[in-house]
Amino acid sequence: MESTPDIVAGLDIGTTKIACIVGRRNAQGKIEVLGVGKARSEGVTRGVVANIHKTVESIKAAVNDAADMAGVIIETVNVGIAGQHIRSMQHRGMKMRQSIEEEIAQSDIDQLIEETHRLVMPPGEEIIHVLPQEYIVDNEQGIPDPIGMSGIRLEANFHIISGQVTAARNINKCVHRAGLNVTELILEPLASAEAVLSPQEKEAGVVLVDIGGGTTDIAIFLDNIIRHTAVIPFGGNVVTEDIRQGCGIMRDQAELLKTKFGSALAPENKENEVVCIPGLRGREPKEISLRMLSEIIQSRMEEIIEHIHFEIRNSGIEKQLIAGIVLTGGGAQLKHLKHLVELLTGMDARIGYPNEHLGQSKVEAVTSPLFATGVGLVMKGFDHLDRARLRMPATTSTKPAVKDHSKGRLSTFLSSVMSGAQDLLSTDDEN
Repeated sequence: MESTPDIVAGLDIGTTKIACIVGRRNAQGKIEVLGVGKARSEGVTRGVVANIHKTVESIKAAVNDAADMAGVIIETVNVGIAGQHIRSMQHRGMKMRQSIEEEIAQSDIDQLIEETHRLVMPPGEEIIHVLPQEYIVDNEQGIPDPIGMSGIRLEANFHIISGQVTAARNINKCVHRAGLNVTELILEPLASAEAVLSPQEKEAGVVLVDIGGGTTDIAIFLDNIIRHTAVIPFGGNVVTEDIRQGCGIMRDQAELLKTKFGSALAPENKENEVVCIPGLRGREPKEISLRMLSEIIQSRMEEIIEHIHFEIRNSGIEKQLIAGIVLTGGGAQLKHLKHLVELLTGMDARIGYPNEHLGQSKVEAVTSPLFATGVGLVMKGFDHLDRARLRMPATTSTKPAVKDHSKGRLSTFLSSVMSGAQDLLSTDDEN
């Protein structure tokens, strides 16, 4: 049977929206988006599931829309995780090898990462990611890839990202109740970075700022290595709430005002510019000054940017970040935000769009910063697939994850590296 390109689904469970993106990789290695589904997120607060039932319903709605548009059945998804419970730390792992004659192999690195995953964490926390930064072979520092080298003592500096056990389990529970399997839980700023940052920016030194509804996620890269991650428990929703209270209007009206007329720089609006909001039943319409609206927005955005700048200084490499700041996420669409960020931090800034890694697609909306995390989750899914294939023989069978209705073929996706390893063990036992 003719082989079919693999199809991967990414599920971004956010505070304001739940988005599902289905994509496949074309011959040039670009992601071709086949379908997008978006639903209002009713059960998530600041990146954490607060209502299981509502979250499940929103996941089902988003996934079904994406599946219908793509003409596939989605069974397995890559899921993003964020929230103010996320923590990061540095750790050095070490492994003594048996023979200096044998070259260092991928299995040695895998074992070192696996041992780091078993680190004892504070009660209620679990490790989400173990990210190698650099390796040390027999005290020789700064090795980016030790495979093929000789040495007895293999060490690595790791950036470890952890989160609350309950937060991760609740996300898994919601996805499973929606009839789906989870391939990987991926920290959302890492997924967004995959979608909007170039390799040159990661090498030069860059800050990725993903402004969502409930949280603002930060990931800092230098020399192609992740150096710092943080989650700020403020996002676009607090700006909307400030507008609601400051202008005395409904929340939906405040959100509409922010997206249509909002600006992060108050001086950009003239004093006499006003917008008319319909009054509640039987009440007079309300006139709102756009200058006042922008003053409310600027005040809150300045506070968020101050938190971002604190995390950049906290990383200890502020002066080395040549590529500046890349803003993405739904909150990055706010007018004049780039200028305000440059003004307050003194660093260059740009808006990050996920179109650099996208091939031709029938879905134009996916190039918005709003979908950066979803596109990144799809890209991470293909990375996971490639890594898993390197570890497994070509003859190993895998369970289909996305069924293609349009051509009647099956597109396979590895549900996890562990499941493949179990298949391998069972085959050895039979032999």
